[in-house]
Amino acid sequence: MPSDLDQALLLYFDGQEQDKPSTQEEPHKPLNFVKETLNIFPSQPIHGDPTPTSTASTSAPPVIAGSSRRTPPPGRLFAVGKGSKTASNREDCGGGGAAAASASSELEGPNTSDPKALRRLAQNREAARKSRLRKKAYIQQLETGRIRLAHLEQEIQLTRAQGALWGAATLSPDAALFNLEYERWQETHHQVIGQLRAAMEEHRRPDGELQPYVDEAVSHCGVLMGHKARLVGVDPLHLLFGSWKGAVERCFLWIGGFRPSELIKVVLRHVEPLTEQQLSAVYSAQQAARREEDALDGGLQALLRSLSDVLSSDAPAAASQQQTPPVMYHHHHHHHPAVAATMAASFIGHSYSYNLQLAMDKLASLATFLRQADELRLRTLHTLRQMLTVRQAAHCFVAVDDYFGRLRALSLFWTNSRQPAATG
Repeated sequence: MPSDLDQALLLYFDGQEQDKPSTQEEPHKPLNFVKETLNIFPSQPIHGDPTPTSTASTSAPPVIAGSSRRTPPPGRLFAVGKGSKTASNREDCGGGGAAAASASSELEGPNTSDPKALRRLAQNREAARKSRLRKKAYIQQLETGRIRLAHLEQEIQLTRAQGALWGAATLSPDAALFNLEYERWQETHHQVIGQLRAAMEEHRRPDGELQPYVDEAVSHCGVLMGHKARLVGVDPLHLLFGSWKGAVERCFLWIGGFRPSELIKVVLRHVEPLTEQQLSAVYSAQQAARREEDALDGGLQALLRSLSDVLSSDAPAAASQQQTPPVMYHHHHHHHPAVAATMAASFIGHSYSYNLQLAMDKLASLATFLRQADELRLRTLHTLRQMLTVRQAAHCFVAVDDYFGRLRALSLFWTNSRQPAATG
């Protein structure tokens, strides 16, 4: 009676004869599979010792496994061998992938006892966190700036449409824009001084770290001077009479701003201790500022007297000098330049149009006094910064901001307290 192995061999060779047409279509596959399949059979004779041994049982595990499963049909033996090889290859690949994944996880993960590596990982996480916070703050700042810019554009359009702001019926568009810029400047300056004040309260902070805050405060005062310089050439009267400030602030206004000598007085009251050399320098600067203030006051008074003389003169103008009076500022939209010229001619008389032109020229020269006054104010700030130490200069700018803040608060309180009486 043939054994199981003989039966398997017979089935295999029968399958070879049946599958010859398919092997002709793919000639390279049967050869490889035949060699690989033949390798699974034992090298000893088939009809050897019938007694099963441990070596024989271990040398042909595929056949035993195949016989225990009911012998597969012919033509499927190749598929079985191929599938077993593919499965083994997948297992090998899966094992290698798992090993590579475990190795990469050991390299990347925090499962290490090296203090330097742990510290480096902690520093990287902290740097990433700070970077995200800075990015978030920057995005919020951009969004806030965009909203404020849109709001400012709306206010400018409304001002240009109405031709007035804060109850001023003859306010020019340039003056209205300056008023808005001044309001924005005040908000930013309050933040700058707030940062300087917070830095001063940290007593352990050295003077070298206060230097940037003091320099920023000085430079921000120069920003306001730049806004005024752009307006002074087109509407000096708006700056001269201070319609952009509060009621109480206008009482202390001097040629479009504060008196430099009064600023030095505030410094002497709040900044201490000052050395004898510093006191002498500060008093000298105060006297020099007063002399320049007196010179500008004298020049401005002389200009106003000359303007009054021109308007009160009855001398007729020469025929060659008679011309239509120009209009410097385009105020409210109801006051067209031609209408303004007609009103001026009817008030003074058409024969005295030359006097009106001369008076307009004298008003335009007010810009020179405003520029000189602003230069004196800015120069005084820089002089004080050079004479004082960094910490003393910080106290100086904080005290000056407190002084002007109280003036604004008093102006607001006065205006609000008078509103019920005005409406009643």
